[in-house]
Amino acid sequence: MSDKTASEKLQKVLARAGLGSRREMEEWISGGRVTVDGKPATLGDRVSPNQLVRVDGHPVQIASEEQQICRVLAYHKPEGEICSRTDPEGRPTVFSRLPNIKGARWIAIGRLDINTSGLLLFTTDGELANRLMHPKFEVEREYAVRVFGEINDAMIQRLRTGVELEDGKANFKKIKALPGEGINRWFHVVLTEGRNREVRRMWESQGAVVSRLIRVRYGDLLLPKHLPAGGYAEYPLDEVNYLRKLVSLAPEVATLVKPEDRDERRRRMASMKRAVRKHQIAEKSPERKPIERKSVEKTDANKTATRQKPAPARGKPQRQPTGKKPSREGRG
Repeated sequence: MSDKTASEKLQKVLARAGLGSRREMEEWISGGRVTVDGKPATLGDRVSPNQLVRVDGHPVQIASEEQQICRVLAYHKPEGEICSRTDPEGRPTVFSRLPNIKGARWIAIGRLDINTSGLLLFTTDGELANRLMHPKFEVEREYAVRVFGEINDAMIQRLRTGVELEDGKANFKKIKALPGEGINRWFHVVLTEGRNREVRRMWESQGAVVSRLIRVRYGDLLLPKHLPAGGYAEYPLDEVNYLRKLVSLAPEVATLVKPEDRDERRRRMASMKRAVRKHQIAEKSPERKPIERKSVEKTDANKTATRQKPAPARGKPQRQPTGKKPSREGRG
């Protein structure tokens, strides 16, 4: 388009609409999933609000940065949940507990593996998510980690200066040992990037094993102490703008978070804890196994035969019961 001031890059617009990260949107465009005004889109296309954009044939509502309200959630991820929206194996996902919203969707800012718990951030702003995850902004992530093995000063020094991993050199920006002795020890470590299983792999490179891993901080935002595992809380405007300033984005001017007093907060937290317990019970409850069709048909046939069996003739001795119970073969 000639008027570039009124248009934006297509992948940026799609990311802001909550469809995914910029990188994912670039893959969608390259894969032919996106059209603009009925024509296949290409990388580098720019769009304006009056153009029709579709993804997989479905229209996408284009909103400018000024029209969209940036929202951010803090989620206390428990162990056992994955960070994908769906899972072929049927494992629980972090998205299943989040509140429903209209006109946008929650985007995870980074990931935590299935055995890691702690602070996980979500936002409706794809651009914010993309920047917070980008290594160039060096946003700190702090973890509490319990390590099994003999740890000495030489190991800790190597972890500070850098160790070689399969995908390149990595180091902890900070590492602090917590008070305690024995073969299981707690440390607090700080990274400025989020590679897959990076904390675990770094300790494994020194012959130690991570037996517990909890993310306790993202930037300056701490895991809220009042937040139960599986619970979430939306950040007010100050915290949202702290994150935006961290990655050189313009401040947000509106929020959907309503002010609440201490009693209202307590009621909300109590309601959330009940919802979390109910969700956990539902996940642990075994599903009822369906009764096999053959067994049902066989049982019905036996009942019919019993009803139609003629009465024994008079004078003949009746067969004595054997005491055996009917077969339950095939029942669930």
